[in-house]
Amino acid sequence: MKESSRAARRARADAGATETARLETFADGVFAIAITLLILEIAVPHVETGESLGAALADQWPSYAAYMVSFITIGIMWVNHHHMFTLIQRSTHSFLMLNVLFLMPIAALPWPTALVAEYIRDHSARPVATLVYGGTMVAIAIMYNGVWRYAVHRGLLRRDVDPDAIRRASRGYLAGPTGYAVAALLALVNAWISLLLFAAFAVYWLLPVSGPRPGMLRTPEGSGEEAR
Repeated sequence: MKESSRAARRARADAGATETARLETFADGVFAIAITLLILEIAVPHVETGESLGAALADQWPSYAAYMVSFITIGIMWVNHHHMFTLIQRSTHSFLMLNVLFLMPIAALPWPTALVAEYIRDHSARPVATLVYGGTMVAIAIMYNGVWRYAVHRGLLRRDVDPDAIRRASRGYLAGPTGYAVAALLALVNAWISLLLFAAFAVYWLLPVSGPRPGMLRTPEGSGEEAR
């Protein structure tokens, strides 16, 4: 009896994986292109005879800093998106379209990254560039929450996901848009503090304690079945 029950759960999981496979593949492609485009914004410096290449490279530090923060951010969003889809069993047309909208600011992130790198040393333009960057981050965080909450409320998650853990995860995900919105608005007061917060968020999201993980959300029975 137990074996037949396990087989049925595996069959449902396989069906869900098939239903979301194309969406995940498309999302992976967008993430990969966006994260690759970041490096293309770092130009190779051209120096004249007698000029120092090392000095020219060092002068491009804003581009390196912006690249690292955005690279880590996109990478983290890909990891979180992957974790989310280990919990999602099926999709709907509206869910597909929500994911498309979520990927829009992800694909756009290389542009505000280049904007910040270009104008970070310009006192008058720095706040605007930082605000545009922050606005993009807020859009990403809001859309991620939208995708997650739609999946929860429309019953798209696996049946072995703990309801209490879902509620905790939903509350935890709200830290993203709230934190990024505060950091973006700080650009109007002090753009340097705003940029440091974006960098701090990128480091924080790397930590294992920064957010829910699939193993934390599944019920003990579901976790054991998945381990098999």
